[in-house]
Amino acid sequence: MIWPPDADQPSPPDALPAVGRRGRKPAPISDTAGLSHRAWLEPVRSSLFASGLTLDDLVDRSGYSKTRISELLRGNGYYPAWEITFSVIRALGLPGRPMRRLWTAAAREARKEPGWIKHCIQQVALQPERPPLAHQAFTEAVTGAYTDYARAFLLTDDRARWVVAETFDILWLCWRDAGTSEDIRRYAWRLLRSRVMARAHRHHEGHPDLRTAVFSTAEVHDSVPGHVVVLSELVDLFDAIGRLPHDQMDVAVLRYLCGTPLDDVPDVLGLSPAITHAVDHHARATLERLLRPHSPRE
Repeated sequence: MIWPPDADQPSPPDALPAVGRRGRKPAPISDTAGLSHRAWLEPVRSSLFASGLTLDDLVDRSGYSKTRISELLRGNGYYPAWEITFSVIRALGLPGRPMRRLWTAAAREARKEPGWIKHCIQQVALQPERPPLAHQAFTEAVTGAYTDYARAFLLTDDRARWVVAETFDILWLCWRDAGTSEDIRRYAWRLLRSRVMARAHRHHEGHPDLRTAVFSTAEVHDSVPGHVVVLSELVDLFDAIGRLPHDQMDVAVLRYLCGTPLDDVPDVLGLSPAITHAVDHHARATLERLLRPHSPRE
């Protein structure tokens, strides 16, 4: 697994236990690797750690030098060509289709020219691949809620859909780990959450800043009497939601910003109905406490 089932945030892949591992693990990922680069590099490293293969094993299976493989696994130096990247994931038994999309997005992030990307892709012939049926069924069931949640933080439909698609590609890449997790819904939700939070605008105090979402979700217009007061109250509410603990914020965003029925929230978050109701209760109590200094009424 990429992170334990009871963690609020995904653990760094380098912190995984070394069960069945031989030899040394690669050095940590370079600080210069971007968000899209890490999106595929972290699960590839996790797969390598879990496989028990050494760097020498990967060199033998891929046909590339230890130096080049080591640089690829660190995200160090030049962004790797698709051919060497594909050779590594093929050696690890990972699917090529989602990986190629993730690799392409990271290549654009690294400001690689479209011609270079196209040439790299043309060097490798991919066999037709379809995601597992269970993956297809799961992603179809949660796409709407995931996109609504992402939009609340990222504000535009395009950005929200892009992050959800990225999440589903990573999930396909990690499907074996997801299938052995305690709850695949929880596994997938934490994956989505990590991708959204990596790109969400932050308040200067460090928590996600939801205040701008008021203007993309609230149906308040100049023609509505007292609209300035309403907007001010909504800004305070959205700001308070961004300050909630992780699970409470997720429930509040889905319920009050996205309009997800409370009975549907457990399936989205991978929580039991009882825990979801308890989290919702605590979220409302916390919001009342946070908003009380700003409002004369409950």
